[in-house]
Amino acid sequence: MKSAKLAKTLTAAALTLTLLAVPVSSTVVHAADQVTSSSTSASSTSQTHTLKKSYVVYGAGAADKGKLSQVLAVGDDFTTLTATADDYQKYINPNDSTTNAAMVSSVSIVPTDPGSGVQVNVKKFNGDNNITKVTAQQYAMVAQMAGVTDVMITVSANRPVSGESALTGVYKAIATDGVDLNSQNTQSANQMLGATNGAIAANKDDGSYPGKLMAAVGDTTKSINQQKKQGETPTKTTIQTTLNQNLQERNIYNQTKNYTGPIINALVQFNNSPISSSKDYSSHVNDTIKNVKNSSGDIMNKAKKFLNSADGQAAQQKALSWWNKFVNWLRNWF
Repeated sequence: MKSAKLAKTLTAAALTLTLLAVPVSSTVVHAADQVTSSSTSASSTSQTHTLKKSYVVYGAGAADKGKLSQVLAVGDDFTTLTATADDYQKYINPNDSTTNAAMVSSVSIVPTDPGSGVQVNVKKFNGDNNITKVTAQQYAMVAQMAGVTDVMITVSANRPVSGESALTGVYKAIATDGVDLNSQNTQSANQMLGATNGAIAANKDDGSYPGKLMAAVGDTTKSINQQKKQGETPTKTTIQTTLNQNLQERNIYNQTKNYTGPIINALVQFNNSPISSSKDYSSHVNDTIKNVKNSSGDIMNKAKKFLNSADGQAAQQKALSWWNKFVNWLRNWF
């Protein structure tokens, strides 16, 4: 009788463990296990990169870093860096006269699974959305165009700022990790950030617009890349036609047509940068297009963000503790 009861108990417990264990084991991201993923350009130079480990980069002018670390879900294994005015001039705008005090927006950047593209969460600080200008979708596509992929980026600030300097932290983390991003790539990407601001501001009441716009931009860079791999060099007219077609496919042409000039110029710069000829750019940007196209608002990935957070880590430890208790309970039967 006792054996039959034990058999039924073990069967039920095994089924329960299977249901509980699979989601945790299949979605936990182990930063230390990630390897650099790169694509090769026509000149055999790597143009697209991820990270070997996790970083948090605080703006030199950021305050309350203790609270920021919680918002950015910083773990004990993160390497801490500071983004300075000199870094901004190096990676974003060499002619800018910004100061350390103006470097406020901060980022955490974590390597994710190959094929996950760039995912971005813009997080509130003490209930306030202090990143007032740049959207999660802009950050994602611009980082991809610069040569960053397969990462989760979280952005926040302790006081209201535009958020444009946050990319400084992303680029500095990549450089600290051992890769110098090509300056032509980063400059064309940075230009796209400014180029899309006007269209997004004009459509600020449509929460789905930034995702649709940046997906259309991504589609156009993908088309450029595919043409160049076939030995063709798109003209500015071709790029303009392709962008307009992609805007129409996303049903945002009418809302965007008056703001396409700067976007086309940025795409021309992308066309002139090494990454536009990169062998695997199309597949990498396609991953990021999937992330941004249907996203709305500031949170693009809740699940992985949770698993990298303090609460997520606590939940995993609780599950392991439950398993140990279950094993001890089984031993009492024998």
